[in-house]
Amino acid sequence: MKAIVYTQPGLPIEDPQSLYDAELPVPKPGAHDLLVEIKAIAVNPVDTKIRASRGADQPQVLGWDAVGVVREIGAAVTLFQPGDEVFYAGAIDRPGTYSEYHLVDERIVGRKPRTLDNASAAALPLTSITAWELLFDRLGIEADGGQGKRLLVIGAGGGVGSILIQLASKLTQLTVIASASRPQTQHWVKALGAHHVVDHSQALQPQLAALELDPVDYVISLTHTDTYLAQLVEVLRPQGKLALIDDPAQLDVVPLKRKSLSLHWELMFTRSLYQTQDMVNQHHLLQRVSQLADEGVLKTTMGEHFGTINAANLKRAHALIESGKAKGKIVLEGFDQG
Repeated sequence: MKAIVYTQPGLPIEDPQSLYDAELPVPKPGAHDLLVEIKAIAVNPVDTKIRASRGADQPQVLGWDAVGVVREIGAAVTLFQPGDEVFYAGAIDRPGTYSEYHLVDERIVGRKPRTLDNASAAALPLTSITAWELLFDRLGIEADGGQGKRLLVIGAGGGVGSILIQLASKLTQLTVIASASRPQTQHWVKALGAHHVVDHSQALQPQLAALELDPVDYVISLTHTDTYLAQLVEVLRPQGKLALIDDPAQLDVVPLKRKSLSLHWELMFTRSLYQTQDMVNQHHLLQRVSQLADEGVLKTTMGEHFGTINAANLKRAHALIESGKAKGKIVLEGFDQG
């Protein structure tokens, strides 16, 4: 099968070996696995982070977002049948989705939204799981809850933020404040449902005060948390909650003590990494996301379509993500013929 791989970590994306086209054997499904024929994928920041840090003797396949069709099922599979159209974000400790065929545990898979094409659907899984778990699992906000409370989302214009704004504005009663520094992303987050927009390149507290939105009850920080931490502590209400997904080299949490602030970290791969008892919750979550998409409640966050799934196009996608200027999700669809 066709696959896009790398072996040596940390190479600049311009290097021919940073990502290259290869042929690999088609894998065989285990007991709970689906063998999925990949139709479309999305590229995420985690793809670039793993490429920079993880190496091995054998070629590595990146990719943690996919839409495809089930071709084979394992002996213990009960949720799907061959021919089903599915979408999912995979597991970080298994080969990824930059390949024609891919194995994934059925318990972290949902049925593809019927009303979306493959590319539009591929933009949803990883960010939807992350955003959903941030809101409802980590912060403990109840569906249709949060009346009278305020949520500030730092770095809201990316993939996770684009879903998070929709979920928070449509499934809860929270007042949603999105941070974005460029006119394009400010317009983007407003269109997705943010009630207010602030510029994170400027001091946050004066902007929130001018909007009469200071203090806030919850902060979800999606990028550069260590840079903004002092400001986030400043704007949070006493006994408020701070959640994050990024990977600061260091994070001094002592300043949270004075206000009794709680800290919540989200990694959507935790359930699959540790085979948790509630691992199947990601299946149920994606089923709900699919339903919301079909009902028109959730919109795809596809930002750009980069063409077919090959090394050249994936290198362009990685370069854009590494530039920090991506808006929404970058998707690729289909494989080169021949």
